Amino acid sequence: MRPVKLAPSILSADFARLGEQVREAEAAGADRIHIDVMDGRFVPVISMGLPIVAAVRRVTRLPLDIHLMVVEPERHIEAFMEAGGDIINVHVEAATHLHRVLEQVKARGRQAGVCLNPATPLSAIEEVLPLVDQVMVMSVNPGYAGQPFIEGVLDKVRRLRRLLDDLGLEAEIEMDGGVTPENASRCVAAGATALVAASAVFNERASVAENMARLRAALAELRA
Repeated sequence: MRPVKLAPSILSADFARLGEQVREAEAAGADRIHIDVMDGRFVPVISMGLPIVAAVRRVTRLPLDIHLMVVEPERHIEAFMEAGGDIINVHVEAATHLHRVLEQVKARGRQAGVCLNPATPLSAIEEVLPLVDQVMVMSVNPGYAGQPFIEGVLDKVRRLRRLLDDLGLEAEIEMDGGVTPENASRCVAAGATALVAASAVFNERASVAENMARLRAALAELRA
């Protein structure tokens, strides 16, 4: 089984102490920090922008996993790479010239990711799979933290895992949306190699370290 990366999403973090929470996640074994950028057009709400990415870059050495939920991502990717983004993920539904956008990211030496909404078929990205370092499969409809996990997406992940294996490609499969200790093992069993977790990591029920430990424990049970 491939190692599974955990990517805490700061969408649910306490922004009054964001730097502290990012450091807590890093100390608890996070593999990357996930930053959700929403423009109020591609998704209903507006969230973090360039200043947040730059601020997080200053407090951690972990890779920054930038999720661009924006229309015309080609207008913004250079700025987010300049701010410190290491993995730049764009939605196939939002990028008219997806191939060009991915090549633009790769030309800067960064990792390129493509995202699929729950209703978007795998066929939408087949032509660019050799270019990408990561496919992000949304297991909620993007826009809000704390939504329930869409179980039917697991079959899409299984089919994507088979497709990547058949093509001999090493792209990560990252699942984003509603990931919890209760379903994390099912995500990995389906083929995911990276898990984004927002409210399952940053909440008032337990510390970041305790919540990260629960996720790791769930994955350890799968390996056993």
